Amino acid sequence: METALYRPVKAFLEQAGYAVKGEIAGCDVVGLREGEPPVVVVCELKLTFNLELILQAVDRASVADEVWIAARISARGRGREADKRYRDLCRRLGIGMLGISEAGHVDVLVSAVSPMPRSNPKRRTRLLREHRGRSGDPALGGSTKVPILTAYRQQALALAAALATGPLRPRDLTPLAATAGQILRSNHYGWFERIDRGLYGLTAEGRRALEQWTQA
Repeated sequence: METALYRPVKAFLEQAGYAVKGEIAGCDVVGLREGEPPVVVVCELKLTFNLELILQAVDRASVADEVWIAARISARGRGREADKRYRDLCRRLGIGMLGISEAGHVDVLVSAVSPMPRSNPKRRTRLLREHRGRSGDPALGGSTKVPILTAYRQQALALAAALATGPLRPRDLTPLAATAGQILRSNHYGWFERIDRGLYGLTAEGRRALEQWTQA
């Protein structure tokens, strides 16, 4: 699975000085190095190098300063990583290539060129906000068909855990989430209920969510 490539790539980028998290705003791997301005690196994962992987990388160039693609190296050495035309295409586009061995060793096949053209500042801002807002690194890069533990969901779960002991007011919950009142009122997941003016409790759906995500 693509998630098996995540930890080697995460370690590679961390050694380069990035704080790395998986599945941020649709990107498999996002590294952030704080500064003014911050430096963002994105890496997309696939089991094999193919055209779709390059197309994903080109799309990510609008939000990242540096873009990489990573895939498993072919056991017989006959994969796209051995194709000079494929490597040349990545080189011309400024996309870096990482080859991952079965043992998890990372080889730089093509170095990324930084900075790349950036044309979507709004999307980049959303990516930065999600990376900074997410506590820890709860999602493996390359995950598909599974709910992502986003920063918003993490905050909602923190509120749900507090309300599991009984009803509380938004102001009592602001130490857990600065936007506690907004999260409770919008009730995006159906976990909260308004018991009285300014007083909220936990629904049965909210208790089920706590069980589900605690196990996860």
